Amino acid sequence: MTARRTLPVSLAIGGALVALMTAAALLSLVWTPHPFAAIDVANRFQGPSADHWLGTDQLGRDLVSQLMAGARTSVAIAFVAVVLGGSIGTALGLFASAVGGIVEDAVMRLADFSFAFPALLFAIMLAAVFGPSLTNAIVAIAFINIPVFARVSRAAANQVWTREFTLASQVAGRGGFAITVDHILPNIAAPVIVQATIEFAVAILAEAALSYLGLGVQPPAASWGRMLSEAQTLLYLAPQLAIYPGLCIVAAVLGFNLLGDGLRDITDPRLSRRP
Repeated sequence: MTARRTLPVSLAIGGALVALMTAAALLSLVWTPHPFAAIDVANRFQGPSADHWLGTDQLGRDLVSQLMAGARTSVAIAFVAVVLGGSIGTALGLFASAVGGIVEDAVMRLADFSFAFPALLFAIMLAAVFGPSLTNAIVAIAFINIPVFARVSRAAANQVWTREFTLASQVAGRGGFAITVDHILPNIAAPVIVQATIEFAVAILAEAALSYLGLGVQPPAASWGRMLSEAQTLLYLAPQLAIYPGLCIVAAVLGFNLLGDGLRDITDPRLSRRP
């Protein structure tokens, strides 16, 4: 009799942190304790109270509202960037695996070449040409995701192409596109999804870094990275202005990384633990 398999602790902790962040982001769409961009200079640097649960910043804005709106920004940018970069990268990886030969080598070398352009450098280039904006931040983050997903999907697809059912489909005369859609893509979904959760953490960290440098979302939109940037000159006067968004970034990145590790433990039989 086989013992019941328990969920990894990392999956539970990561899932809880991600759920908390997502809930705050979704809730901010319909409600925040105060308008997140409302300025009240007369009540700046207020401590925690019944009206302002974590206090106010240097402009009198409510910190809880700012953090909730910042979660919405991070989730939105990470989701769009990972979906965009993941879709393009996975398509390239599947194409390279299906065609093989010199085409596969060319796609992989192109992926290697793209690693030479870090996200921040690419964002600076975009900002110099088009100006800092939300769109440019998404494009920059999506760009660094493309080669990652291309490598993961190509490696996973190459393994599936050697399986008996795939070889049988080839013998039956089915084309590469049909085999990819019917057999390859469903069988590589698990590693791609696991990679996507990890890339969510990378995207959130990249968005915070870009906003910190002034290359991400622009005021009045809220951003954890820009909150850190605005608080750097006030560390001695009001250190909580940097502590709260910093903790949010750490919790979000940790949550997605733990979630990805937990999903990998479940979906990869080589990493499954015996009871």
